[in-house]
Amino acid sequence: MITRRGFLHFVGGSFLSVAALSAYAVGIEPMLLTHVKRYALTPPHWPAGLKLRIIALADIHACRPWMTAERIASLVEDANAQQADLIVLLGDYIAGMPLVTGPVTPSQWASALSGLKAPLGVLSILGNHDWWGDGFAQRAGAGPTIARKALEKVGIPVLENDVARLEKDGRGVWIAGLADQLALLPTRDRSGFTGLDDLDGTLAKVSDAAPVILLAHEPDIFPTVPSRVSLTLSGHTHGGQIRLFGYSPVVPSRFGNRYAYGHVVENDRNLIVSGGLGFSIVPVRFGMRPEILSIDLG
Repeated sequence: MITRRGFLHFVGGSFLSVAALSAYAVGIEPMLLTHVKRYALTPPHWPAGLKLRIIALADIHACRPWMTAERIASLVEDANAQQADLIVLLGDYIAGMPLVTGPVTPSQWASALSGLKAPLGVLSILGNHDWWGDGFAQRAGAGPTIARKALEKVGIPVLENDVARLEKDGRGVWIAGLADQLALLPTRDRSGFTGLDDLDGTLAKVSDAAPVILLAHEPDIFPTVPSRVSLTLSGHTHGGQIRLFGYSPVVPSRFGNRYAYGHVVENDRNLIVSGGLGFSIVPVRFGMRPEILSIDLG
């Protein structure tokens, strides 16, 4: 039988454990040195002899004190050190929560990202918070958003339902970028979230048989992605921000943990979901360190 003293010791120990875990999740793991998560795969029908390294950064969520312009510049150095052929940005540059000590303006985070360098260039898409944080774009129901203008001002192209054809060693590869699937918030005239994505229209712009890599901020599009696409890259979920034993209790996806994190293969179609770099809603990461993706194809 537990004594009163034993019970108080148990309660006190439990409280200290919870406090320590909370402090770690808020103040330590989000600031750990960024992990480079590496994948190597050869998708079905990938051209023989074509080797391509892609570095992907997702969900920066620029804000103070966690994702300052200085920290973004450090991430840029880490990304450049991976010797990628191509660097892609998977959206959500805007802070996604009110619990911040100060803003990092679009001009500041875009200026830091302008340091990204790769032989085949740097391409980007936008995320839901890049739309939700732009009141004018929400009222207009259309862009360009502040985030898009900031990226383009520093020379980083933004693909919204558009494609870019690149060449490496004389072989072509298409990068297709979707507009955001949750771009417009509900209003009196819009009963739910409205996406601006057009998958069919985007892929219709691919004009030859070269492989296609799709950039889609939210992974929920994946069930409708055709096998014509060699690889889909997504962010948005942050791996749930809290992840234990391969499971995330809360995932911002209608598919739950199905597309929460990592490499997913369905019917010979490949999806990689980044755990991202920042966070939204609450400043917590546990079991999901900030990460840069390094993907070797071929």
